[in-house]
Amino acid sequence: MIPKDCLIIAVDFDGTIVEDAYPKIGKPMLFAFETLKKLQEEGHRLILWTYRSGKALEEAVIFCKEKGIDFYAINKSYPAEEIDDTISRKIHADLFIDDRNVGGFKGWPDVYQQIFNYTPDIPKKKKGFFSRLM
Repeated sequence: MIPKDCLIIAVDFDGTIVEDAYPKIGKPMLFAFETLKKLQEEGHRLILWTYRSGKALEEAVIFCKEKGIDFYAINKSYPAEEIDDTISRKIHADLFIDDRNVGGFKGWPDVYQQIFNYTPDIPKKKKGFFSRLM
């Protein structure tokens, strides 16, 4: 289990917070916003670390705000960081949550379990009328 001290967590958007539909915004991934909210409630700092820029980035930030997530920083290590050619584009974070990880993105229930040492209940899909008959 990861210590409860404040962590800086960089989170990708497309394919991680939402299904990948770039440049459109995909459907939220199962438990993404619930996990991100829990992380913020525990005092962790979330950085949106995404390929998006300009209008596409603005749309992603607004989408997350509407879902209750306000990021500590966006595509930078801290809010006041000024990006220029003398600063590396690599950001400082304790954890990176990204669909491009080695082995792929296993989903937010696994992320939640790894961070909080608890597996959330995953809602089961209701069976259709005909499948209930069998």
